[in-house]
Amino acid sequence: MKLKEIAEKLECTLEGNGEVEITGANSLERAGPNELTFLANRRYTPLLKSTRAGAVLLAQDFVAKDFGPMSLPALRCADPYLAFAHALEFFYRPPRPSVGTHPTAVIAPTACIGPNASIGPFVVIEDDVQIGVNAVLHSHVVIYRGAKIGDDCYAHSHAVVREFCQIGDRVILQNGVVIGADGFGFAKQADGSHYKMVQSGVAVIEDDVEVQANSCVDRATVGETRVRRGAKLDNFVQVGHASDVGENAILCAQVGLAGSSHLGKNVLLAGQVGVAGHLSLGDNVIATAQSGIPNDVPSNTMVSGYPAMENKLWLKCCAVFGKLPELQKTVRELKKVLERGKRMEEDDG
Repeated sequence: MKLKEIAEKLECTLEGNGEVEITGANSLERAGPNELTFLANRRYTPLLKSTRAGAVLLAQDFVAKDFGPMSLPALRCADPYLAFAHALEFFYRPPRPSVGTHPTAVIAPTACIGPNASIGPFVVIEDDVQIGVNAVLHSHVVIYRGAKIGDDCYAHSHAVVREFCQIGDRVILQNGVVIGADGFGFAKQADGSHYKMVQSGVAVIEDDVEVQANSCVDRATVGETRVRRGAKLDNFVQVGHASDVGENAILCAQVGLAGSSHLGKNVLLAGQVGVAGHLSLGDNVIATAQSGIPNDVPSNTMVSGYPAMENKLWLKCCAVFGKLPELQKTVRELKKVLERGKRMEEDDG
C-alpha cells in the first residue's frame, strides 16, 4: 500500500514522498524501509535520527527542529498512537475460525446459538444458554446454564462464563477468564469456622468490554457485579463481588477490587493497585502503580502510595524518605545538645 493511500484512509496530512510502498507497521527501533512507525511519547524523539522506517506518524504540533532536520516522510494527525492502532489493521488481521460447530463440542438441546457463530473443539454450552450472532468460542470454552452471550463476542480458549451471567455485544474474553465465579463470601460461626454464603447474584459485562488473560469478575452474593460499557481489564485483575466498574475504566495488571467497590467513569488504576471494599472512586480518578486505597476518592483526583494520598503530596513525601536516616541523626544530636544544656542549667541553679 502506498503511503499516500494510508494518509487518505487515516485522514492524515502527508509530508514527503507519498509513493513509498508500505507493507507493515513497527516500532521506531525495529521498523524497516517499508514499514510505518509512530512517535507519540516525545521522550523517544532522538530515535527519529536512527530509525530505518519508511514513514512516521507525528502529531500536528510536532516540530522537527526539536531534534534536527528530518527527511523521513511523515503523516500528521491529532493522535499518532490512535492512528497507528488503525494502521496496524491494514496489515494484520487475527485469524478467525470458520463458521460452524466442531463435532467434539457439547451443546445442550435447549441452548440457542445465533447465526454465523463459530463453536470450537471441546466447547461446553449448557441448558438455556443464548449465544449471539457472529460469536466465536474457541476450544475448551465453557458456558454454564442460563448465561447470555451477545453478538460479535469472542471468547478465547478456557474462558468460562458461569450460570445466568450476562455478556453484552462485542465483548472479548481472553484465555482463562472467569466471569461469575462465586464471590468470596463467608459468615464466621461461633466455633471460628466459616459458613459459605450462597452467591445468588450474577455478573454482568456490558458492551465493548475486554477482559484479558486469567482475570476474574466474581458474581454477587445478592444483586449483581457489573463491568460497564467500554471498560478494559488487564491480565490477573480481580473484581470482587457486587463491585461496579464504570464506563471506559482501565484496570491494569494485578489490580484488585474488594467487594462492593464502586468506580466511576474513566477511572485508571495502574498495575497492582488495591481498593478496599465498600469504597467509591469518582469519575476520572487515577491511581498510580501499587497504590493502596483505603478510603473514598473524589472525582478528578490522582492518588499514589499507601495509604493512598494526593499525588503531589506523595511525591513530596517520597523526596523526604531517602533523607530520614540523616534527619534521625540530626534529631538525636539536637536532643543531646538540649539535654546537655538542661543539665548545665540545673548545675548552675
